[in-house]
Amino acid sequence: MGMVERGGVRPLDNGEHIMIKLNGLTVPIGYGKDDVVRKAAALLGVPAGEVKRVEVLRKSLDCRRKPDIKYVLTVGAELSAEAEAAAREKGFAAVGKTETLREIARRAACGKETDVRPVVVGSGPAGLFCALTLAYAGYKPIVLERGDSVEERTRKVRAFASGGALDPESNIQFGEGGAGTFSDGKLATGISDGLIATVLREFADAGAGHEITVDAKPHIGTDRLVSVVAEMRRRITEEGGEVRFNNKFVDFRTENGALSEITVIGPQGTYSIPARVCVLAVGHSARDVFERLDGRVLMTPKPFAVGVRIEHLQRDIDVAQYGFARKELPAADYKLSCRTSDGRGCYTFCMCPGGYVVAASSEEGGVVTNGMSESARDGANANSALLVGVRESDYGAEDALAGVRFQRDIERAAFAVSGGYRGVCQTAGSLLGKGPNRVGAVAPSYPRGVAFADLSECLPPFVISGLKEALPVFGRKIKGFDAPDALLTGTETRSSSPVRILRDENFDSSVKGLMPCGEGAGYAGGITSSAVDGIKAALAAAKKLSAGG
Repeated sequence: MGMVERGGVRPLDNGEHIMIKLNGLTVPIGYGKDDVVRKAAALLGVPAGEVKRVEVLRKSLDCRRKPDIKYVLTVGAELSAEAEAAAREKGFAAVGKTETLREIARRAACGKETDVRPVVVGSGPAGLFCALTLAYAGYKPIVLERGDSVEERTRKVRAFASGGALDPESNIQFGEGGAGTFSDGKLATGISDGLIATVLREFADAGAGHEITVDAKPHIGTDRLVSVVAEMRRRITEEGGEVRFNNKFVDFRTENGALSEITVIGPQGTYSIPARVCVLAVGHSARDVFERLDGRVLMTPKPFAVGVRIEHLQRDIDVAQYGFARKELPAADYKLSCRTSDGRGCYTFCMCPGGYVVAASSEEGGVVTNGMSESARDGANANSALLVGVRESDYGAEDALAGVRFQRDIERAAFAVSGGYRGVCQTAGSLLGKGPNRVGAVAPSYPRGVAFADLSECLPPFVISGLKEALPVFGRKIKGFDAPDALLTGTETRSSSPVRILRDENFDSSVKGLMPCGEGAGYAGGITSSAVDGIKAALAAAKKLSAGG
């Protein structure tokens, strides 16, 4: 008898190894297979010997009664024939089968060659999953990526972090894998969709590790994401797709209101591709693309937020969240939110346990921060975006690109304050008027160094007041969150896209065949939701292709 901690479940079409699904099993931190078997047997009301095998399908931490922390499991239990029959009579259901992306794609295949290949612009999670779905369906997509392959991109990101020049086309925002490649690789999502399990399984099979299909808060980590992205590219090309790096979408043409051609700048110059379907999965920082679409495709401003990265010692977060620091537990995370006195939302976002604040600029003359963790999450600091909601009235949304200009102004102001690509840093104590503005117990992890300054020199007054209100509120929720030596490093301006490219139920923009999807288009927020949106865009594209356009 064994316990397998992995995701996915075996097929249920032969009846040989059907597993019964059991929810809500609580076990101690250092649990073993016998603990799980006993809990499963007790829930089913059968002797432990009737449970032949258990498989952990879902695992989450329950920290509500510190320090008595438990794991809560969902498991599949393989039972004796008698115990299985009794379980079904009591209403326990069998574990279902997770459908693979290839299976989903094959159903969308039209079974015939198309005269014009589909084009996918961008190879972030939305673009990768869109292209992979189309490739599995036999449509041989062309993927256009303005930046480098993930291997070359990694070298350029490291060079910039070490003080080198910024490549505006290949950096933390642009290049194969998208902005999420240099993040925590966090896969938890606020959406509810049956495709989430499919996305996790595809990532796991590409090398992310099957634990991501089990953990309630899955993450991959930047160090593993690089090879995962490269493997997904390999699968796209193996199925007949093509990935063109350093090829930038710059224009499109239409006939009778429908897409007919796109224009690309590549290493050999400018060229055109006939296209009836072009999926725009360009990411939230593709400001030049938004500018080219403005006035030709319907777009609208959308809500977003700006702020800083806040850093604490990870051990302090562990103690605050767990009541103690213990190696058996993962590095603790958090998710906080409140309303300020003027009704704005203030919240933490993309929390990176044991991680680093990174240099995420994509335009020359602007400072942008983001957060990153590797798979081990073993860095000294914890960091998270600490953001304040931005209203259209804050930047005068007279057109769809007003939010872009608002973000850019903040980034340029930070560049001026720091005298370059250093982060603008202020301690929480200094911001709250309770301490000096210098390094204390928490050392800044921003790789290009920081300039200690007053954040009000680059962030709008409503953001500063929002941060001042939120810090003590969050300090009451997590002890030490507003500690005087907590570091605030700016500016965090790219948490989400400031525009939405409007689309209909067929994923068409106001130009038929030009199909916006993912975070940049305003329809997702994070790796998993972007991947799900990419799959749905691919299925919509396949429907068009099978119908002849």
